[in-house]
Amino acid sequence: MLQNIASCHGRIVKVPAGPLIRVEGTKVAIPCNVSQYDGPSEQNFDWEFSTNPTQDNKFLHVVSTWDPTFMSQEYEDRVNRKEITLKRNSNDAVELVIHSIRPTDQGMYRCTTPSTDAVFWGNYNAKVEVKVIADGLTVSGSKGRSMSTRNLSEGDPFQLPCSASTNSSEHTHLHVSWEFKNDLAWQEILSLTHEGKFQPGPEYNERYIIGEVRLDAMANDVYRLSVSQALPTDEGAYRCRVSEWVKGADGSWQKIQEKSADVANVVVQPTALGVFITSTNVSVTERDSLDLTCNFTTDRSGIFQTKVTWYFSESPDGTMGEAQVLLSADRDSVISDSTLIGLSHVDRSSYHLLVRDVGIEDSGYYFCQAALWVPQHNGTWHKIAERTSVPVSVEVLALEPSYNVFLNASKMPKYSEDPTELECKITEAQNTEANVRFTVSWYYRLPTRSDEVVKDELLATMDADWTLVVGDRSKQRAQNGEIIFFKPTVNTFRLRIQWTSEGDKGNYYCVISSWSRQRNNSWIRIKDVASMPVSILWSTQDYALTVEAVKLKPFFMAGHTFEMTCKVSSQNIKTPRYSVLITAEKLLNDQSNPNGTTRIISLNQDSVVRREDWTDQDRVDGVVLEKVQENEFRYRMYQTQISDAGLYRCVVTAWSPGGGGMWREAVNGLSNPIQIDFQISGPVFNVSVHSDSPTVYRGELVTLDCIITIEGTPLNPDDMSFNVSWFALRSFTMDKDSVFLASFSRKGIVTLARRNGSSDVSLERISSLEFRLRVHGCEDQDFGNHYCLVTPWVRSVAGVWQQEPEIRSKPVLVTVKMDVLNAFKYPLLIGIGLATFIGLLSCLIGYCSSRWCCKKEVQETRRERRRLMSMEMD
Repeated sequence: MLQNIASCHGRIVKVPAGPLIRVEGTKVAIPCNVSQYDGPSEQNFDWEFSTNPTQDNKFLHVVSTWDPTFMSQEYEDRVNRKEITLKRNSNDAVELVIHSIRPTDQGMYRCTTPSTDAVFWGNYNAKVEVKVIADGLTVSGSKGRSMSTRNLSEGDPFQLPCSASTNSSEHTHLHVSWEFKNDLAWQEILSLTHEGKFQPGPEYNERYIIGEVRLDAMANDVYRLSVSQALPTDEGAYRCRVSEWVKGADGSWQKIQEKSADVANVVVQPTALGVFITSTNVSVTERDSLDLTCNFTTDRSGIFQTKVTWYFSESPDGTMGEAQVLLSADRDSVISDSTLIGLSHVDRSSYHLLVRDVGIEDSGYYFCQAALWVPQHNGTWHKIAERTSVPVSVEVLALEPSYNVFLNASKMPKYSEDPTELECKITEAQNTEANVRFTVSWYYRLPTRSDEVVKDELLATMDADWTLVVGDRSKQRAQNGEIIFFKPTVNTFRLRIQWTSEGDKGNYYCVISSWSRQRNNSWIRIKDVASMPVSILWSTQDYALTVEAVKLKPFFMAGHTFEMTCKVSSQNIKTPRYSVLITAEKLLNDQSNPNGTTRIISLNQDSVVRREDWTDQDRVDGVVLEKVQENEFRYRMYQTQISDAGLYRCVVTAWSPGGGGMWREAVNGLSNPIQIDFQISGPVFNVSVHSDSPTVYRGELVTLDCIITIEGTPLNPDDMSFNVSWFALRSFTMDKDSVFLASFSRKGIVTLARRNGSSDVSLERISSLEFRLRVHGCEDQDFGNHYCLVTPWVRSVAGVWQQEPEIRSKPVLVTVKMDVLNAFKYPLLIGIGLATFIGLLSCLIGYCSSRWCCKKEVQETRRERRRLMSMEMD
């Protein structure tokens, strides 16, 4: 990549500000970089050296990045032996590295970059002075260079000295660091920096803050590390690392050399501490006292104090965070306060725990923890060892009360929906103190064969505070009040089922639990006693329901009233009530109910009447269903029509009283059919559709005539009327759903369907037997088979209007064509007009441009008349 544009400041070559002070024999690296240059991204560098900075022409070639023969003879051997190397850090930065600098290397160093710029602009070299001083830094332990071994006991203090000095001719500062190694990498303990600040290592920061680790600057250039308490983790090798620093020309501190000395190898013997409880597995009776003793042994001599803490845990594997602190005695033998638990100091190595009036909740695991503390030089105490005993299992034997449980059925059901009551009673109770409480749990067991697994379901249980918890089986019924749990006396519990159902058959039993109050006023269950099961069964007979339908008038004509009764009889149903539904199976086609069965009217068990699928708006009150007796119902249909012909039945449902005033369905019954049949001897109607022009163009009018013809007995036009409806099928075949277009009722009311297109329809009656449908402004969507549906109405001699069967005409296919000439006439005229206009406009623009905009004066070029010269004259 080339840098095409240079900065306005030109090329800049930089080296560190001098002078650079370095120690003889150390490794020296002098960086040099260039910026704001043109040409290739990778630049070359030449390094030169002069002992006389004032004479520029006395520089010796040292090394170059691009010319391997660049070096002078004086440096040829050192460069070939890699004592002097050139390290490239990036395309525009290098370092001159002198691995062991000599006093003769003191002088001026110049870094030069050959020009690759288009314009010579900026500085192309930079100089830095290097001063080489003698090595005056000495670092050693207290007894020379050999490493000594220090054997310590845990908790003992120790001190390690380090001697560090320098006789440098420059003003330098020392940075002293103490380091520690224990089979791992060296880690910093504490340092005295070249700026005179104390700096602890990450692992020793807390010990430095509390004064446990110190670094003291002593006389005779001695730097002493002091540790007030030796820990097992302090075992390892210790060394003193000293670095020499000098302040550069830019004011920053630069490290010029570093030395270290191994001082000592510290071995820490940990303090032996054993903690144990004299007892192993302990059993104690409730309300008695628990006595445990914690002993400890140690090899520690001298001054120390002990802190003992007793713990309790419910499991032997519990952690210290989960355990409960019972009592503790601190270093000064101050015991924490407790009423029922006592802790006494028997002798220096024994502590006695006494728990009075133990309860069931005191069963578990007990262990003690002992910690040894030793004094420090500053008057504080330091913990040197801590051990925990093995847990001891303690079992508290409860004083169980003695009692029996008896369960009996105080109310046994004889029929379904009868109440059931069970009584669970505590008998022969002994050792029941004021701190004992009884609760009950009710269970249901489904009766099974002897070889099947018995499954018990919880109905309800009671907590120690007498809070009732209802099971899933009885939760909803208990909320509705169908199942009641109550306690009439201290030792009696009852379960009452208000309305027993078939699903309640089975075995029931109760479990009486005894609870003991503990010292903290909590309750612990100590004993469960179950009763013998009680079976709730009753003889069951199948429900029976008989329904008989009777037609009261065997002969009647159309227009008269149809009447029939339904008589119901039932068996094995307690105080039944009945709901009745009248259905009809039409012998003729019924468009409203293609399945054939129509629900007409119903009467529920509370004698509420409801019309079901009765949709005849002219006879809204034409059907009546009433209750004559408790088991007899009467159905009437006024002004019967020929379309009412069919089979009529009574569908009866028997209901028995359920829980909470509700009714439960028991059994259903269907009566025998009663047939309504009319002998038709009147006129026969036919219908057809005609159109003079079923094929039209878009936007034209199509006319469809629905023509009704009569065969047989002629009728007066005033004695007949018609409901006419028009439909369309948008396909050539008849496999799609019909679309309603318009209708004309027998009362002269016209109904038009909603349309989405621009076409419109109109419907009119031409004569008493002709009806005309017009589609105005036909569109493509008006295509399809069109037919009319006619429902005749005839007035009988008695003056009653009778509905005749519905008649459907054959369809007529209406097709809509497109007028190609009219469709393309206007677009074609508009296109020709626009093309003519654009052509004339283009000609006008071209003429104007050539006439005024592009006119130029052409000047004739003057030709000079000179004769050709001959070759000889040339």
